[in-house]
Parts: sequence; structure tokens; C-alpha cells
Amino acid sequence: MIAPELVPPVRVLMGPGPSDTHPRVLQALAKGTVGHLDPYYLELMNNLQNMLRQVFRTQNPMTMAISGTGSAGMEATVVNLIEPGDTMVVCVNGVFGGRMVDVAERAGAKVIKVEKPWGQVFTVEDIAPALEHKPKVLGIVMAETSTGAHQPLEEISKAVHDAGALLLVDAVTALGGVPVEVDKWNIDAIYSGTQKCLSCPPGLSPVSFSPKAMEVILSRKTKVQSWYLDVSMLANYWGQNRVYHHTGPINMTYGLYEALRLVLEEGLDNCFARHRKNHEALKAGLAAIGIRYSTQEGHILPQLNAVTVPEGVDDAKVRSALLNRFGIEIGAGLGAYKGKVWRIGLMGYGSRPANVLLILGALEQLLAEQDYLFTHGASIAAANDTYV
Repeated sequence: MIAPELVPPVRVLMGPGPSDTHPRVLQALAKGTVGHLDPYYLELMNNLQNMLRQVFRTQNPMTMAISGTGSAGMEATVVNLIEPGDTMVVCVNGVFGGRMVDVAERAGAKVIKVEKPWGQVFTVEDIAPALEHKPKVLGIVMAETSTGAHQPLEEISKAVHDAGALLLVDAVTALGGVPVEVDKWNIDAIYSGTQKCLSCPPGLSPVSFSPKAMEVILSRKTKVQSWYLDVSMLANYWGQNRVYHHTGPINMTYGLYEALRLVLEEGLDNCFARHRKNHEALKAGLAAIGIRYSTQEGHILPQLNAVTVPEGVDDAKVRSALLNRFGIEIGAGLGAYKGKVWRIGLMGYGSRPANVLLILGALEQLLAEQDYLFTHGASIAAANDTYV
């Protein structure tokens, strides 16, 4: 029996990811496949690495795209830096800090958790007691997708290095949406994903390792837990030697290549300003109908807006209606935020005024149907005022 024809529904992806794919990226994905050691593909890899360095704002030679989603990037950075028995501090203020703990424990680390309430960020004072244990690595999430919290890194980086540790950063939701300064902030290992602010489908994980991190990896006493993610071998594939390691995802590489071209054509600072402007319009529109953010003020991500579900409103009913009646996907709350928070993504190609006005108009309609009291049209008017 032949399965039905592939006819995906048309959606506006405004959740925590994946985000809408840019049309030029979709076109790139459809181009003809070449071999993974074809001279054309090897040159494309060189250019891809150069563009990733620009977006990460780094000169790190070992900057590449792991064949796998952002979670593969997380695992790659952790398992290459950690050997069994090493001490690792992990900052947990949401789902993905907790996931890093799990990965580190599986790699044999002695994990010290530093925890903050969901929606809040860490200070140097928060991590100082854990650094007294002289960890090998401190891991932290720069853009916590489960809470919309934007973590400052510069002062924490200094404290981590003063303690003799390496800094590992989750930038899955950050890259392309807010400044990521790998060299300026002295980040030793960082990973991201293609499906958030880079407007590309999920499937690759941009990563970068500092020379210091590479020294640690190449002087390990034990083999890396994962053969597939062993950076000492991947370095030979992504480095000058181009030694075969695995069959690269050719067409996904095309997609990321075009996505990075789009970001650099726009200009990083312009890209960040666009995300900020659309966030401000959304925030103003939501405030006009009484919807507030659940994230610590002053640390709200522009690309991932976590807002409190109004009292008396049926969370699941609204999300279902947004999807089925308006074709809009937003995210539910996870963990401690389950049933309490909506996560509205304005990431990459999805961060544009039309989407801001679309979600505000749809929310007004659905909230009115649940007898939620507000001034009709207030959110659209407030958002438009921001754009004027």
C-alpha cells in the first residue's frame, strides 16, 4: 500500500522552533546533490566555516556544523571536554540547563548544579560558591528557550576563567537573534541550531571551539564517549586534510549556507535591530490587552517571548484554535511553566511586522470568545504605534 501524497499544512511557525524557513533557503535545499568529498562541496564547507565565524564573531579555526540538531551540538561540546570524573558546573534555570546536566552526567562528570527560579538569570555571585570546587567546565544557557531569559555572559566568563575553568555556552536560540561574541567574551565552546533565528530547517548544529578547548580535547587521557561526535576526528574532516569521517548532509549544508548568506547580507546589527523592533511591537500589543511577560525584566529575549496565560483563559484551547483556525503555531509552557505560559517566537524570517499583527489579531479574537475583558483593537493599535 502506498502512503498518501506528502501535502504538509501551511503554518505560520511562531513557537519556540522550528521557525519559518526563508524561501531562499527552501530553494537552496532543492538544489542538486553532490558527493560529500566533491571539490565543490569541500569549497562550500570552507565558505560555510568563514560565514559561521562571522556570525559567531570568532576567529576560532575549529568552527563547523555538527551533523545533527542543536542537541547534537550540546552533546558534542560536553562529551569532548569532559572525561569521566571531571567536575562540571551547570547553571539550571529552565529545561535546557537541566538537559545539559543529564548529558554531563552521562559523560561521567561530577556535576554541580547552580539553580535559579525559572525566568531569572545568573550573576557572578550565584556561581561563585560552585567555582570554589575548581571545575573543569562551567556550562550555561545564553537564551533559555523554555523561559525566554537572556543570560549576560561577559562578567560570568571572567569569573569562570579566573577560576581556571572552561566556559561552555548554549546559543541555540541566541545565534542570529541577539549578539553572540565568542572571542570578546572568551567563550571556549559554543553550540547552536539552524532552526531558530537562522531560518533554516532543523538538522545541523553550528559549533565553535577555542584553541584552548582544542588543546584540552587533543590531550585527553580517554577516548571521547561518542565516535560520531569526536571532535579530534571531525577536525580532520572540517580541517585542511578533509579526511573522510561520515557522509555529510549535503542539502542541509546548502540550506545553512544560504541562511548564513541572508544574515550577513542583512548585516548582523540590522538583524538584531529587526528582532528587537518586532519584539517591542509585540510586547506593547500584549501589554495593551493585559498580557504580561513571565521573564525577569531587563533580561527578556526579543526572539522568544514567554508570556503568562491570563487568569481564567484556557491555555490549550487558545493554542489549538490558533493552529486550527488561523494556522499559527505557538509554544506551550514546559516543566514548571506547563499550562501557565505561552511561548511566542519571533525568530529569523518569522520576525516581521506582519506576523506580529497576525498573532495579536488572532489572540484578541480568541480571548474575546472566552470573555476575557479588554479594549478591542488595543493590541493592534499599540503595536502599530511602535512601528510608526
